[in-house]
Amino acid sequence: MLSKKRNSRQAPSRTAKYKYYVLGVSIVLFILSSLLSQPRWIFSIATRLFPGALYARVPQNNEKIVALTIDDGPSTSTQAILNVLEQHDVKATFFNISGNLPGHEHVVQQAIAANHEMGNHLTADTASIQLSPKQFESALLSAEAQLLALHPEQPTLKWLRPGMGFYNNTMIRTAKRHGYHTVLGSRFPYDTHIPSSQFSNTFILRTLQTGDIIVLHDGEEDNRGDRTVKTLQTVLPALKSRGYTITTLSQLAAVSTQ
Repeated sequence: MLSKKRNSRQAPSRTAKYKYYVLGVSIVLFILSSLLSQPRWIFSIATRLFPGALYARVPQNNEKIVALTIDDGPSTSTQAILNVLEQHDVKATFFNISGNLPGHEHVVQQAIAANHEMGNHLTADTASIQLSPKQFESALLSAEAQLLALHPEQPTLKWLRPGMGFYNNTMIRTAKRHGYHTVLGSRFPYDTHIPSSQFSNTFILRTLQTGDIIVLHDGEEDNRGDRTVKTLQTVLPALKSRGYTITTLSQLAAVSTQ
């Protein structure tokens, strides 16, 4: 009898179990909320744990400026994206995939002529981190050669965005050796996972901070490029009305303190 009573006292009460449950749910919700809202401190932690990639830049004097980047082009939607950018007098950095260039060379040259910036997004829409060091370097240089062939007056490319956003120290070192800065971003509206331009609009307009790097996607898969056109039609005038300058990565870096 005594041992049974002692065991019953040691077992957690229903109240304690409920508290643990509430605590667990609260932690999960906090993590999910943080991931969804993408607060700047998350990227500070990522930079410390996985150094070498740029997520955001702090402008001097807290100037209201952000960089716009477009991944995974070119595609049949690229022309419409360029039209919206021209309409609102906005410049962007395009991370084109060299495997998507055939048949779309003219629109890339048009983007270059309009003073948009070109970045390197390698040869295919695959996870770069899964490549061996030799394969990664080969993809980097192959994409570079094909992209620069459309931009002969530019001797080098400056920015690299690894496929799927994952990287390691070897990739960072290889990129640096070839003159690249590796960049991810700080304002990604999950447009590759949530097929809604309305969600992207709301996410960007509610969470954007000065110095952010916005990541949107071109491409025909799931109509991503068409959704980006709709997003830009809403987001660009809204941000401009708030006093933001929307520009390329290099121009954001030029006015930044770090």
